[in-house]
Amino acid sequence: MAEKALIVWGGWDGHEPDKVAAICSRALTEHGFEVEVSDTLDAFLDADKLKSLQLIVPIWTMGRITGDQLGNVCAAVREGTGIAGCHGGMCDSFREATEWQFMTGGQWVSHPGNDGTNYTVRLTDTSHFITEGVETEFAVCSEQYYLHTDPSNHVLGVTRFPVADGPHVPNGEFDMPVVWTRFYGRGRVFYSSLGHHANIVAQPNPLRLMTRGMLWAACREQLA
Repeated sequence: MAEKALIVWGGWDGHEPDKVAAICSRALTEHGFEVEVSDTLDAFLDADKLKSLQLIVPIWTMGRITGDQLGNVCAAVREGTGIAGCHGGMCDSFREATEWQFMTGGQWVSHPGNDGTNYTVRLTDTSHFITEGVETEFAVCSEQYYLHTDPSNHVLGVTRFPVADGPHVPNGEFDMPVVWTRFYGRGRVFYSSLGHHANIVAQPNPLRLMTRGMLWAACREQLA
């Protein structure tokens, strides 16, 4: 019986959610998943269906989610359904939904320098399944996400701030989490801040992180 995943895309078009959804769908299909792709948050209204899935992949930036939609996703993850996402598609989805942020482990607040910022991602846990085969350090030219993050996250990779100018600069140098895992109840949660546009998600290192992150969240590491 095939593993089942649900990808729900929408929200702000600037993040190319349909194209990112296609990349994630292809990656999961290549690893044996039966993937359903939806462009409506009403896909979250079937609570029993969500609990039967191995994985939910939200790709939805700056939207509004109803209480029922949010409650069903959170309940499914608490009971063991994995959730995995990237960039604003998961950690800038529903700014008023604090339970979503509690579940995902972070919330975007800024990207100093905007798109086109050149920065480096450095892996901090190279022994994890998700980081296997990924370069220990690699360059990215995109938005460098400044996030408010949960201190209980297991951080797999970071980026050094500041790079671009901004009001954060007087605080000095520090490492911002880029990739992490966590648990929400029995459910596994994976997040990567890489992916302002689909061409970033499709690059070898970000794509490997996203693919293996989705497999990890679904408890299907063996499919790698």
